Amino acid sequence: MGRHWSDGRGKLVVQGASGAVTVPLELATSYRARAKGLLGRDAIDGAMLLSPASSVHTFRMRFPIDVAYLDRNLKVIAVRTMRPGRLGLPRLRSRHVVEAGAGVMAGWGVRVGVEVLVSVERE
Repeated sequence: MGRHWSDGRGKLVVQGASGAVTVPLELATSYRARAKGLLGRDAIDGAMLLSPASSVHTFRMRFPIDVAYLDRNLKVIAVRTMRPGRLGLPRLRSRHVVEAGAGVMAGWGVRVGVEVLVSVERE
């Protein structure tokens, strides 16, 4: 079940015990967009999906981030908080990575075992 998204905008939906949380999402699927990621920014409103991706780094980043590693079915297999200047270890089953400001994912209900949904806004 391959996912073929394009760079653009969408929504990340996290289904939790108290209902769904919907977060603005930037999709970075081209090599160029994935390489740039959150570099040069002071913050992010919502989250960024890097796809395909199995690891990330925070070199030259200005702020700490939460990183959720997703498998091919968009199930969370790991969540880490990374300070700037770090290299994340590749996750064997990771196909996609979601990045957001440090500390926000727990509030959204993003944790190991949760499946998320990605909806794409059409231009």
